[in-house]
Amino acid sequence: MFSFRGLLLITIMTSVWFYGFTAICKQQYKDPGHPEPGPVDLDCFRLRATAGDAQTAYQLGRCYLLGTGVSQDYAEAAMWFEKAASFGLSDAQFALGFLYEHGQGVKQEYKQAAFYYLAAAKQGHATAQNNLASLYEHGQGLPQSLPQAVHWYQLAADQGEVVAQCNLATLYFRGRGVPQDASQAARWFRVAAQRGYAPAQANLGWMYFTGTGIAADYTEAGKWTRLAAEQGYAPAQTDLAYLYEQGKGVPLDYVNAYAWYRAASSAGDKRAEAKLKELAHRMTPRQISIATNRAEEMQRAWRLLLP
Repeated sequence: MFSFRGLLLITIMTSVWFYGFTAICKQQYKDPGHPEPGPVDLDCFRLRATAGDAQTAYQLGRCYLLGTGVSQDYAEAAMWFEKAASFGLSDAQFALGFLYEHGQGVKQEYKQAAFYYLAAAKQGHATAQNNLASLYEHGQGLPQSLPQAVHWYQLAADQGEVVAQCNLATLYFRGRGVPQDASQAARWFRVAAQRGYAPAQANLGWMYFTGTGIAADYTEAGKWTRLAAEQGYAPAQTDLAYLYEQGKGVPLDYVNAYAWYRAASSAGDKRAEAKLKELAHRMTPRQISIATNRAEEMQRAWRLLLP
């Protein structure tokens, strides 16, 4: 699957244990304009694609990329994406850029990734704009340029690309390529959070908790942290557990705290593992049993939501 290239957000430890600004990991690629292909006549697809039908060539590339109706084959996907990209199809340019960036089906080449991302970005492809900005930010395949990173993140963010909105928020928070401005960081995190993006919701919760860029408000911190946690986002689950443990923004509740720490720990959050042992000393065996069952129920519910 494709993924959005995400900027790693700075980890900030405050005077309290509550934690925020986690890494925005590479998000699964969603292509609402092109749903996953259903059953296809591959011979017909190949004939049309070979004859110069760019959209069919792109769809055939996606079949090979996703393993839909054929064995998954990144090299074959790259071949058909390249054919579609040669006709200027922005989706194909983005797809080929992604394969070059990650070395899937082609040799990893950031310069080639940047070339195809730029071609798609100039046509207004928001995800390509975000990924191009990240290459500029890290100096991969292009000379490092924070002003260019800000420029392309801004264009993608203005189109509603949530990862770009978070990346732009991070640059404002850190003062990289733009004047440091926590209020602008909070604004962009809020925009992405309101669209349901869990890392943005978690970061906005942290800003409310610490009063960074916005007025401190534990209730709002609890609200946004919960929204992220309920999507299965482990860093937010640990943060929500901490709020329950401290009774800040939510009722003081060791059972709920333990359940959320347990869920986060199962998802690999190391902070949660340490807090579980600590909290267990203040709980009865019955409370721990109830909390453990609650965590397992939550995990089963999240597994049902996985694609």
